[in-house]
Amino acid sequence: MFFSKGRQGLSRILVVEDEPLLAFDTERALQHAGYEVVATVDRFRDAEAVIEKEGAIDLLIVDIRLRGARSGLDLARHARARGIAVLFATANCPEDARDMGIALGVLARPFEPRSLVRAIAVCKRLLAGQPAGRLPAGLTLFSRD
Repeated sequence: MFFSKGRQGLSRILVVEDEPLLAFDTERALQHAGYEVVATVDRFRDAEAVIEKEGAIDLLIVDIRLRGARSGLDLARHARARGIAVLFATANCPEDARDMGIALGVLARPFEPRSLVRAIAVCKRLLAGQPAGRLPAGLTLFSRD
């Protein structure tokens, strides 16, 4: 299951994106929607440090391709092991990512800020045990068996 530290809310978000403009747009959209962006970083080691330092992160929004040797898939595994929910935000999600059990789904790039906010609302409903409801454009949910 994809529970986030036993919490149903997704208010504290870590953004991991290696394209500066996309990272800025994502952070801005989340803040505008009332979410707390704990940090925005561009590589595994920086995200790992934030996760270990901050503790209570509810959601990781991560690109698959990151700066450095480790990928967003590696980071998703790391976050998942710590009970943090994961949503990929990427243009190219590998098919096998769907079967790894490390993320709720993927929001395909490019996306509008409102699609990101709606995707997080879907994630909240799923984590609360509710039906996903209508999915925003570009959001694909993964199996949660």
